[in-house]
Amino acid sequence: MRKHDFILAPGSYLLNHSVGRALKSAEPYFHEHFFAAWQNENKEPWQQWLHGVEAFTSSLARLFNSDAELFCPQVNLSSGLTKLVMSHPRLQQTNCTVLMAESDFPSMGFAMQKALPACAEIVFIGADEDLTDAQVWQSYLAKQAFDLVFVSHVYSNTGQQAPIAEIIQIAKQSNTLSLIDIAQSAGILEVDLTALDPDFMLGSSVKWLCGGPGAAYLWVNRHQLALCQPKDVGWFSHQNPFEFDIKHFTYHHTALRFWGGTPSVAPCILAAHSIRYFADLGIDKVRAHNLAMLATLHAELSEYMRSPSAADKCSGTAIMHFGRQQQAVKAALHEANIAVDERHLGLRVSAHVYNDDNDINDFIKTVKSVLD
Repeated sequence: MRKHDFILAPGSYLLNHSVGRALKSAEPYFHEHFFAAWQNENKEPWQQWLHGVEAFTSSLARLFNSDAELFCPQVNLSSGLTKLVMSHPRLQQTNCTVLMAESDFPSMGFAMQKALPACAEIVFIGADEDLTDAQVWQSYLAKQAFDLVFVSHVYSNTGQQAPIAEIIQIAKQSNTLSLIDIAQSAGILEVDLTALDPDFMLGSSVKWLCGGPGAAYLWVNRHQLALCQPKDVGWFSHQNPFEFDIKHFTYHHTALRFWGGTPSVAPCILAAHSIRYFADLGIDKVRAHNLAMLATLHAELSEYMRSPSAADKCSGTAIMHFGRQQQAVKAALHEANIAVDERHLGLRVSAHVYNDDNDINDFIKTVKSVLD
């Protein structure tokens, strides 16, 4: 679909759930918006760099249908989660309770445990439960009162898609704050923050958005923003970073109150370019292409699938296990220069806009050469 726009090496790259390939235009864009400020003017480059960060938050606002001032750049999701949890009075109560899933990315669990008060309780939905079923979430949220429900839009090791719209509505009905993690869905599944109206959202740019590491982001609902008083602050959390009065601090009126000290601008400048690319292209088109690739995999290798097939339940990734032939299949794929990876449920295979029928057919052919 868009193979010509991306930096691709020989072979088939099907690791988009891990790291997306960079755009060919990323290098000149980065040079223009990061290095050129040094080359063209004999003054500090902060003004141009900060414009680059504004392009990052503006691109996020376009992609997720929200306001740029509700986004704050973060180095990674773990840091963003820690800042958020420690900032909100409801999440710092001694009797705070949080609902998560055992299938969440471990880093999120680690950060949550350390950011909450020591006596807080985290309830985990079991790994054997169907996280694609809104009734599973309903049953937990009806069982006891929770202060926060943490939901991964996509579960990286199972290929499941959580019904975030339904979960957010259930949370509202039970007076529970909602936080969605879109690290694995941003760029492949549509996320409309205005329509969904969660309380918080965390995401990154390294996977389907093809923006590289270090350009994560925190989104805070306007109704929650004034309640959040981050502890991990710095001069860029201040309403006027250039006031330089050490005795006076006022939180920034936007989500930038979560920014902290001197920011890492390079990853945001780089990611802004790819985020805008996908906003222009349209995530609906990206998803349609991805679903077509997934359909071929399911049609040819259905007996080996461990991930859902329905569009409203599956992520952008097919997960399959080949039993006793698993290691032989892995070796054959490696020999054929087809890039995939493996987790406990099986091989993970993800097709993006730069993958085509040839990539999928080569994968299928290679797998079947071992199985036949």
